[in-house]
Amino acid sequence: MHRSIQRQGVMSRLAPLPLLASLSLLAAFQLLLPSPGAGQEDELTPPPTWEVRLDNPDRGNVDDIWYVDMPPGWHVTTGPAAIFWDPAKTASGSFRIESEIFLFDPEGRREGFGFFFGGAELKGPNQAYVYFLIREGGEFLVKVRRGEETESILGWTSHPAIASWATREQDAQTAKNVLAVEITPQGVRFEVNDKEVAVLPAGRLSTDGQVGLRVNHNVNIHVTSLDITQHVP
Repeated sequence: MHRSIQRQGVMSRLAPLPLLASLSLLAAFQLLLPSPGAGQEDELTPPPTWEVRLDNPDRGNVDDIWYVDMPPGWHVTTGPAAIFWDPAKTASGSFRIESEIFLFDPEGRREGFGFFFGGAELKGPNQAYVYFLIREGGEFLVKVRRGEETESILGWTSHPAIASWATREQDAQTAKNVLAVEITPQGVRFEVNDKEVAVLPAGRLSTDGQVGLRVNHNVNIHVTSLDITQHVP
Protein backbone atom coordinates (compact mmCIF):
# COMPACT_ATOMS: atom_id res chain seq x y z
CA MET A 1 0.00 0.00 0.00
CA HIS A 2 1.31 3.41 -0.95
CA ARG A 3 0.23 6.99 -0.88
CA SER A 4 1.78 10.41 -1.33
CA ILE A 5 2.44 12.37 1.85
CA GLN A 6 -0.46 14.72 2.41
CA ARG A 7 -0.01 18.33 3.50
CA GLN A 8 -3.14 18.38 5.65
CA GLY A 9 -3.62 16.25 8.74
CA VAL A 10 0.02 15.22 9.05
CA MET A 11 0.44 17.06 12.35
CA SER A 12 -2.83 15.72 13.77
CA ARG A 13 -1.08 12.65 15.17
CA LEU A 14 2.50 12.16 16.32
CA ALA A 15 4.00 8.85 17.32
CA PRO A 16 5.56 8.04 19.67
CA LEU A 17 5.77 11.56 21.15
CA PRO A 18 2.94 13.94 22.09
CA LEU A 19 2.73 17.09 20.00
CA LEU A 20 4.11 19.49 22.58
CA ALA A 21 7.00 17.19 23.51
CA SER A 22 7.95 16.72 19.86
CA LEU A 23 7.80 20.41 19.14
CA SER A 24 9.96 21.09 22.19
CA LEU A 25 12.57 18.70 20.83
CA LEU A 26 12.35 20.34 17.43
CA ALA A 27 12.80 23.77 18.97
CA ALA A 28 15.86 22.57 20.86
CA PHE A 29 17.31 21.08 17.70
CA GLN A 30 16.64 24.21 15.68
CA LEU A 31 18.94 26.13 18.01
CA LEU A 32 21.75 24.10 16.47
CA LEU A 33 20.71 24.83 12.88
CA PRO A 34 21.31 27.82 10.63
CA SER A 35 18.59 30.46 10.73
CA PRO A 36 15.95 30.22 7.96
CA GLY A 37 16.42 32.43 4.96
CA ALA A 38 14.44 35.59 4.47
CA GLY A 39 10.89 34.89 3.39
CA GLN A 40 10.97 31.21 4.36
CA GLU A 41 7.63 29.96 5.60
CA ASP A 42 7.43 29.20 9.30
CA GLU A 43 4.86 26.46 8.80
CA LEU A 44 6.33 22.96 8.81
CA THR A 45 4.95 20.97 5.88
CA PRO A 46 5.84 17.68 4.15
CA PRO A 47 8.21 17.85 1.18
CA PRO A 48 5.85 18.30 -1.78
CA THR A 49 7.49 15.78 -4.12
CA TRP A 50 8.33 13.02 -1.65
CA GLU A 51 6.35 9.84 -1.20
CA VAL A 52 5.99 7.35 1.63
CA ARG A 53 5.26 3.65 1.85
CA LEU A 54 4.52 1.79 5.05
CA ASP A 55 6.05 -1.61 5.74
CA ASN A 56 2.70 -2.88 6.94
CA PRO A 57 -0.42 -0.77 6.35
CA ASP A 58 -2.33 -2.99 8.77
CA ARG A 59 -0.22 -1.62 11.64
CA GLY A 60 -0.81 2.07 11.13
CA ASN A 61 -1.29 4.74 8.51
CA VAL A 62 0.50 7.75 7.08
CA ASP A 63 -1.20 10.05 9.59
CA ASP A 64 0.82 8.27 12.30
CA ILE A 65 4.00 9.74 10.79
CA TRP A 66 5.20 13.35 11.06
CA TYR A 67 7.56 14.15 8.18
CA VAL A 68 8.36 17.76 7.34
CA ASP A 69 10.77 20.07 5.60
CA MET A 70 13.04 21.68 8.19
CA PRO A 71 16.09 23.23 6.52
CA PRO A 72 18.67 21.96 6.48
CA GLY A 73 16.91 18.71 5.68
CA TRP A 74 13.85 16.99 7.09
CA HIS A 75 12.48 15.89 10.43
CA VAL A 76 10.91 12.45 10.78
CA THR A 77 8.93 11.09 13.72
CA THR A 78 7.51 7.68 12.91
CA GLY A 79 4.78 5.53 14.28
CA PRO A 80 4.87 2.62 11.79
CA ALA A 81 8.06 1.75 9.87
CA ALA A 82 8.26 3.29 6.40
CA ILE A 83 10.41 4.33 3.47
CA PHE A 84 10.47 7.90 2.10
CA TRP A 85 11.73 9.00 -1.29
CA ASP A 86 11.86 11.79 -3.81
CA PRO A 87 11.42 10.31 -7.32
CA ALA A 88 14.15 12.65 -8.56
CA LYS A 89 16.79 10.99 -6.35
CA THR A 90 18.23 8.06 -8.29
CA ALA A 91 21.72 6.66 -8.81
CA SER A 92 23.36 4.11 -11.08
CA GLY A 93 26.77 2.76 -11.97
CA SER A 94 29.48 4.09 -9.65
CA PHE A 95 28.27 6.54 -7.02
CA ARG A 96 28.36 7.62 -3.38
CA ILE A 97 25.43 8.29 -1.06
CA GLU A 98 25.95 10.20 2.17
CA SER A 99 23.45 11.19 4.84
CA GLU A 100 23.87 13.07 8.11
CA ILE A 101 21.32 11.97 10.73
CA PHE A 102 20.66 13.19 14.27
CA LEU A 103 18.89 10.83 16.68
CA PHE A 104 16.74 12.25 19.44
CA ASP A 105 16.11 10.42 22.72
CA PRO A 106 15.05 6.87 21.71
CA GLU A 107 13.50 6.33 25.16
CA GLY A 108 15.11 2.92 25.47
CA ARG A 109 14.11 1.69 22.02
CA ARG A 110 16.67 0.31 19.55
CA GLU A 111 14.98 0.79 16.19
CA GLY A 112 16.90 1.17 12.94
CA PHE A 113 17.15 4.21 10.69
CA GLY A 114 19.20 5.13 7.63
CA PHE A 115 18.79 5.07 3.87
CA PHE A 116 18.07 2.72 0.98
CA PHE A 117 19.36 2.49 -2.59
CA GLY A 118 18.76 0.31 -5.64
CA GLY A 119 15.03 0.96 -5.28
CA ALA A 120 12.64 -0.34 -7.93
CA GLU A 121 8.85 -0.61 -8.27
CA LEU A 122 8.41 1.10 -4.90
CA LYS A 123 4.69 1.65 -5.42
CA GLY A 124 3.84 -1.92 -6.34
CA PRO A 125 3.85 -5.47 -4.95
CA ASN A 126 7.32 -6.18 -6.36
CA GLN A 127 9.13 -3.40 -4.52
CA ALA A 128 12.86 -3.95 -4.15
CA TYR A 129 15.70 -2.06 -2.45
CA VAL A 130 18.84 -2.42 -0.34
CA TYR A 131 18.88 -0.69 3.03
CA PHE A 132 21.69 0.40 5.33
CA LEU A 133 20.61 1.19 8.88
CA ILE A 134 22.12 1.92 12.26
CA ARG A 135 20.48 1.76 15.68
CA GLU A 136 21.02 2.85 19.26
CA GLY A 137 23.76 0.82 20.89
CA GLY A 138 26.23 1.22 18.02
CA GLU A 139 25.10 -1.41 15.52
CA PHE A 140 24.55 -1.44 11.74
CA LEU A 141 22.55 -3.61 9.35
CA VAL A 142 22.51 -4.28 5.60
CA LYS A 143 19.36 -5.91 4.28
CA VAL A 144 17.49 -6.45 1.00
CA ARG A 145 13.74 -6.26 0.43
CA ARG A 146 12.05 -8.06 -2.45
CA GLY A 147 8.30 -7.73 -2.36
CA GLU A 148 7.15 -8.73 1.12
CA GLU A 149 10.29 -10.75 1.80
CA THR A 150 13.54 -9.49 3.31
CA GLU A 151 17.03 -10.99 3.39
CA SER A 152 19.73 -10.07 5.88
CA ILE A 153 23.03 -9.52 4.07
CA LEU A 154 24.81 -8.35 7.22
CA GLY A 155 22.82 -8.78 10.44
CA TRP A 156 23.00 -6.30 13.29
CA THR A 157 26.72 -5.83 13.91
CA SER A 158 28.51 -3.67 16.49
CA HIS A 159 31.04 -1.08 15.40
CA PRO A 160 32.79 1.56 17.54
CA ALA A 161 32.41 4.23 14.85
CA ILE A 162 28.65 4.46 15.44
CA ALA A 163 27.62 7.18 17.92
CA SER A 164 24.91 6.31 20.44
CA TRP A 165 22.47 8.45 22.36
CA ALA A 166 23.55 6.76 25.59
CA THR A 167 27.19 7.81 25.11
CA ARG A 168 26.60 11.29 23.63
CA GLU A 169 28.40 14.30 25.04
CA GLN A 170 26.96 15.78 28.21
CA ASP A 171 23.94 18.04 27.58
CA ALA A 172 23.85 17.10 23.88
CA GLN A 173 20.33 17.08 22.44
CA THR A 174 21.08 14.42 19.82
CA ALA A 175 23.46 11.68 18.70
CA LYS A 176 24.93 12.51 15.29
CA ASN A 177 26.01 9.94 12.68
CA VAL A 178 27.00 10.25 9.03
CA LEU A 179 26.17 7.16 6.95
CA ALA A 180 27.66 6.56 3.51
CA VAL A 181 27.85 3.89 0.86
CA GLU A 182 30.36 3.87 -1.99
CA ILE A 183 29.56 1.84 -5.13
CA THR A 184 32.48 1.09 -7.45
CA PRO A 185 33.38 -1.72 -9.88
CA GLN A 186 35.47 -3.20 -7.07
CA GLY A 187 32.60 -3.53 -4.59
CA VAL A 188 30.22 -1.83 -2.16
CA ARG A 189 31.73 -0.05 0.82
CA PHE A 190 29.68 0.96 3.86
CA GLU A 191 30.85 3.76 6.16
CA VAL A 192 29.75 5.43 9.37
CA ASN A 193 31.43 8.66 10.46
CA ASP A 194 34.18 8.23 7.84
CA LYS A 195 35.05 4.75 9.11
CA GLU A 196 34.62 1.66 6.97
CA VAL A 197 32.24 -0.77 8.67
CA ALA A 198 31.79 -3.36 5.88
CA VAL A 199 32.66 -4.18 2.25
CA LEU A 200 30.71 -6.45 -0.07
CA PRO A 201 31.93 -7.77 -3.44
CA ALA A 202 30.77 -6.22 -6.70
CA GLY A 203 27.63 -7.87 -8.00
CA ARG A 204 26.45 -9.01 -4.57
CA LEU A 205 23.71 -6.35 -4.51
CA SER A 206 21.46 -4.67 -7.07
CA THR A 207 22.50 -1.07 -6.57
CA ASP A 208 21.00 0.94 -9.47
CA GLY A 209 17.73 2.74 -8.83
CA GLN A 210 15.83 4.92 -6.40
CA VAL A 211 17.50 6.38 -3.29
CA GLY A 212 15.58 7.33 -0.15
CA LEU A 213 15.26 7.13 3.60
CA ARG A 214 14.20 4.16 5.69
CA VAL A 215 13.01 4.65 9.28
CA ASN A 216 11.71 1.88 11.51
CA HIS A 217 8.83 2.36 13.94
CA ASN A 218 8.83 4.86 16.81
CA VAL A 219 11.97 6.75 15.79
CA ASN A 220 12.56 10.52 16.11
CA ILE A 221 15.35 11.84 13.86
CA HIS A 222 16.48 14.87 11.90
CA VAL A 223 18.12 14.21 8.52
CA THR A 224 20.15 17.18 7.33
CA SER A 225 21.25 15.65 4.03
CA LEU A 226 20.80 12.80 1.58
CA ASP A 227 23.45 13.51 -1.04
CA ILE A 228 24.26 11.49 -4.16
CA THR A 229 27.58 11.90 -5.95
CA GLN A 230 27.60 10.19 -9.32
CA HIS A 231 31.13 9.12 -10.24
CA VAL A 232 32.29 9.83 -13.78
CA PRO A 233 33.66 6.69 -15.51
